[in-house]
Amino acid sequence: MSREAADQFDQLGALYEDMATWPFRKYIETPSVFAALGPLEGLDVMEYGCGSGYYSRLLKRAGARKVVGYDLAEGMLDYARRCAQRDGLDISFRSTLDESCHAAFDVVLAVYVLPYATTPAELEQMAAEMMAPLRPGGRLVALPIHPRYAPATSYYEGCGFTLTADDSSNPYQEGGRLRLDLRYRQYDASVHAWYWSQQAIEAALHKAGAESIQWSNPTLVAGHDLAGVPPALQAYVDEPHAAIIECRKR
Repeated sequence: MSREAADQFDQLGALYEDMATWPFRKYIETPSVFAALGPLEGLDVMEYGCGSGYYSRLLKRAGARKVVGYDLAEGMLDYARRCAQRDGLDISFRSTLDESCHAAFDVVLAVYVLPYATTPAELEQMAAEMMAPLRPGGRLVALPIHPRYAPATSYYEGCGFTLTADDSSNPYQEGGRLRLDLRYRQYDASVHAWYWSQQAIEAALHKAGAESIQWSNPTLVAGHDLAGVPPALQAYVDEPHAAIIECRKR
């Protein structure tokens, strides 16, 4: 991830923590991610691009033996450390990856990280950094921008955000920049992301040593308490802005 992409998150810890409770994440994204992860009891897990540490804390509560959160944004890491300490959870947060992380984890989770590669070279580097911590046979679960997200700017307004391509005439431009406007409750903030096709992401992952790459859509997971789910979330289920990738390290 470039410094341009990382710096925009330094002051957004509280917003990203609050976002975890937004309906599209609470009822769709989070349960879908954990359905993809499967049982974590006794496993060593890294959250690559951990942000405020929300998922890292859930991973630890789900029984992971060791959880390491990695992020370039020091402001986010400071926030994540405070939250883990508040909750009495033994999680390590770090801003660098070294030899101690190489082939040391059973699972890597990367939520909304691939969209912050700004060039093809950064996409390849990011994929390599995600795969390197995995032991052979270890699993990566990642959430990129959906290759066929709904390009109409207003489509996701009911979920608390809008997604706008810099080039509205070509919303699926390889490496095209997108603006994500977060407007829900008391928040009003914007960040930029970059669009990568399924072919580009798979090529980067294969080059990094991935195999058995599978794509799926987040959905309302059966058995989840759906009382009070806003009707607007059906539009998200129909055309989610993110996809779920699962793969293994050769």
